[in-house]
This record gives sequence, C-alpha cells and structure tokens, in this order.
Amino acid sequence: MSQSPTIALTQDLMGRASVTPEDKGCQELMIARLEAIGFNIERMRFGAVDNFWARRGTEKPVLAFAGHTDVVPSGPLDQWHTPPFQPTLKDGFLYGRGAADMKGSLASWVIALEQFIAAHPDHQGSLALLITSDEEGPFVDGTTRVIDTLEARDEKIDWCIVGEPSSTASLGDVIKNGRRGSLTASITAKGIQGHVAYPHLVDNPIHKIAPALAELAATKWDDGNAFFPPTSFQIANINGGTGASNVVPGHVEVMCNFRYSTELTATDLTTKLEAILHQHGVTYDILWTYNGLPFLTKSGALVDACRHAIKAITGTETQLSTAGGTSDGRFIAPTGAQVVELGPCNDTIHKLNECVKVADLEQLTQVYFEILTRLMVKGS
Repeated sequence: MSQSPTIALTQDLMGRASVTPEDKGCQELMIARLEAIGFNIERMRFGAVDNFWARRGTEKPVLAFAGHTDVVPSGPLDQWHTPPFQPTLKDGFLYGRGAADMKGSLASWVIALEQFIAAHPDHQGSLALLITSDEEGPFVDGTTRVIDTLEARDEKIDWCIVGEPSSTASLGDVIKNGRRGSLTASITAKGIQGHVAYPHLVDNPIHKIAPALAELAATKWDDGNAFFPPTSFQIANINGGTGASNVVPGHVEVMCNFRYSTELTATDLTTKLEAILHQHGVTYDILWTYNGLPFLTKSGALVDACRHAIKAITGTETQLSTAGGTSDGRFIAPTGAQVVELGPCNDTIHKLNECVKVADLEQLTQVYFEILTRLMVKGS
C-alpha cells in the first residue's frame, strides 16, 4: 500500500513540517517532478512566502490546479495518536498533519499529471499549477500575489481545480462550485470613561453599541438564491472595560463578519451597517477587511468534467455546494476563470489526528486523470 506512487509522494510531503508560511522543501519536491515531465517553472517568493507557477504548453485553454503546501499547527502533541509530521499508515488510513488538507490532493494531482502526460504527451492547450505556502495564514503574499503577476501580463486561467478537501461522506459526493464572500468589520465604539456612580459624567460605549448589535444580528440581509444561503452576520469578538467593576470604559472593540451571497455587494453591507451605527448614536472608528468576493461557477465544461470523472471512478452522483469557509479560489475566479474545489473528505481537517482514507487518495488520482483526459484530449 505504501509503495503506490500517490501514497509515497503524499508521505514525502507530509513528513515536512510546513506550518504557514514555511514550505520546508515541499515545493522543490513537486518542482523536480514537474520539470521532469516538461513543465516550465517560475518561482515567485513574496515576503516570507514561497510560491510557484508551473506551465506546460503555450496555447489555450489553460487548465490549472491551485493548492497550498502550508498546513496549520499540529496542536498538543500528546493528544495525537501518532506523531503529526511522521505520516503513519494504519487500518487503511494515512494519519498526519496535511493528509487531507491538502498534501494528499497535491500528490494526487502530480501523479495524475505524470500518468496523463505519459499517455497524452501532445495534449491540447496548457496545463498549469499555482502553488503557495500562504493559504492557511494571512494570505497576503500567496495566491493573490501570483494572480496579480499573471494578470499584469494578461496570462489567463480558463479552468481551475482547487485541491481543497470538498467531500463530505465519501470521495466526490460534494464539489464546491463557488464560495460566499467574506467581509470583516473591526469597530471601535468610543465613549467617555469614568466612575459608574456618576453616570452623568460618562458616556458608556457598550450601552450605545449594544442595541445596534442587536439590530444587526436580527436583520434579514437577503434571501440567498438557488446557489447560496442567505447572508449571515456574526459577532466574533467583543472586548471592553478595564477589569474593574466600578469603571465605565472609554471604548469597546467589536469584530464581526459577513458571509454573503451574490445577491449583495460589499458596498451594500458596509453602507447598511454604518447606517445602523449612526441611527443608534454610536461614535466609532471602523476598519473593513475584504477577505474575498463571492464567486460561482455554473454548469459548463469544468463542472461537467468533474461530475463525469467522479461518476466514472466512484459511481457517485456529485452535489454542487457553496457552503463552508473561503479558499484561494476567491482570488482566481475574479479573473474570469471557471473554478471548482475537488478533494478528499474534510471531516478531520485542522483537527488532532487528521487522516485520509488511502483508497480515497488512490481514487482521487484516477478522478483527476479522467478530468485531464476529458478537458485536454480532443474528442474525449
């Protein structure tokens, strides 16, 4: 089992403790394999982040795979059944940090490419990979910077598969054909600090912002649509006070987040939130962080190829979904690319004892191979 090409490469990648933004040689390992099958490599280091863009071919269409070599921290080592950066095969599962998110996908795609190019060296169009070590962290110097570079020279991706773990109960039962937008507001509500016994001498910012937050939480922002649930508003953090029970604070900090559909724009949300703060007499400073725009890939060549490949290899009728958090697809889709996320099951990602079924990675390699064949071989 451990001798299969996909599992061997996954283990090699997992054995490198590439916690964001460290890459620990994962990309060079991939680059060596890709150069051997005719890819031209462009290393792009921005700040502390390693990225690369690999391309084989010069013509359109361009089918790209987007992924990340970085992983989240392991968490308490004594709560792992096996060492997190020592990949371990046990009872048909591969255990270790990055097994599902997303070194298994990286290995599956590289092996699928090796097999596909051996079978179809004269494939149509171009094959590409956009790989970063900054997906799990600040996401400032990763995929977004590579896309900026490609856009500046008008180098476009037509179809993009993001290797995020999209599956729920079995491989391929769900693929993500879009994601909600994410918008964060960091609000500092201002008041006048003083003694609680002299309310006429203070201005309590908590009292001012509390009814505004209640209204925001109760607001129906939209009804969603056929692909997206209604927009969600959530308060993530509230910090205020000196720690004393007899002091009214001079300010309170609130962080909240919107996950929003294509029914609204970021401007719609910022305008309405600030209007509600004004209505309640809140004096405030606000910092908006635009984490990503919503995107949607409707049925077409890429979605159809993924569905066909999943059905052919696993027998599963896949479901389309836009649920969950954000991914680097949010930086790629605005360029006009069709984007889907397709990877293994996500039930253990970011958890202690992260793992993936060995059989799922073997099948994922076959699914990727089928997608490559359907999109990049004429007459398929």
